[in-house]
Amino acid sequence: MKKGGRENNKNKLEGNNMLAADIAQNLLINTDIKTGVAMAGASIGIGCATAGALIAMSRNPGMMGRILLWMFVGMALAEGWAVIAWFAVK
Repeated sequence: MKKGGRENNKNKLEGNNMLAADIAQNLLINTDIKTGVAMAGASIGIGCATAGALIAMSRNPGMMGRILLWMFVGMALAEGWAVIAWFAVK
């Protein structure tokens, strides 16, 4: 009877380890999805900044230097928030 009890406990431990592995795998997948969404958002923000800067430069070519400066500042902020999100998720 003791032998059967030991085997039963062993099966329970194996089941718990498998459950923990499944949870860890699901967390890893969710983390990757969240990181992907954060990076996609940064890419969209950088694209919008570039498009807006190109439109502004085509309307007023004399302001090209200032427009480029603030475009790069906006792009750096968008990328910075993506990196912060990446570290927060990991």
